[in-house]
Amino acid sequence: MSAVPKTSEPLRQRRKQARPSELSAAALELFVEKGFAATRLDEIAARAGVSKGTLYLYFDSKEALFTAVIRDGILPLIESAEAQLSGMLDDPEGMLRAILFAWWDNVGATPLGGIPKLMIAEAMNFPDVARFYHQNVIERGRRMVEAAITRGIERGLFRPVNLEQTVSLFFVPAMHIAVWRHSLAFCEACQQDPREFLENFLQIFLRGLRATEKGTPE
Repeated sequence: MSAVPKTSEPLRQRRKQARPSELSAAALELFVEKGFAATRLDEIAARAGVSKGTLYLYFDSKEALFTAVIRDGILPLIESAEAQLSGMLDDPEGMLRAILFAWWDNVGATPLGGIPKLMIAEAMNFPDVARFYHQNVIERGRRMVEAAITRGIERGLFRPVNLEQTVSLFFVPAMHIAVWRHSLAFCEACQQDPREFLENFLQIFLRGLRATEKGTPE
């Protein structure tokens, strides 16, 4: 009998390997739709098309599922952005633009964009989950923006500012548009274009950040 080619992996084994990502995707959908507290593990299993027992083979809690969503969905994007942006420090404006729109294209405009709404609503009820998200996502994002603004100040391109407050300000519109899309956006007869919204913000933000020549009106 001839050996079975390695490419003919049994369907059951291939399916088993695919399940963790399917479960985390189903969990994210339900967390955003219903909230973290209101979502049950059996609902996540049903959404993914598996039994609750199968879910427990991979995850022992909703917290573990949320961690998987962040670890597998967002952290690779952050690592990629950190590597790419490290070579852009001589162009701080370009770096800020890249951060903002990379976040929108890869997170805000995808199912992952529902996470800010989830965190705002449930952080105090699930502090361990919130801390994990803050340490692994928010703090790393802030460091990238801080590096761009600091470099711009050092080169005389940006005026001196309160760094902590300015970094926070940078993220507010992106968080707003993400939360809005998953909450009150359905009330609007004409949906605003998120990229146009963010471009308008960025132009205002950069104009306020740029250093002005002596004697030039602000």
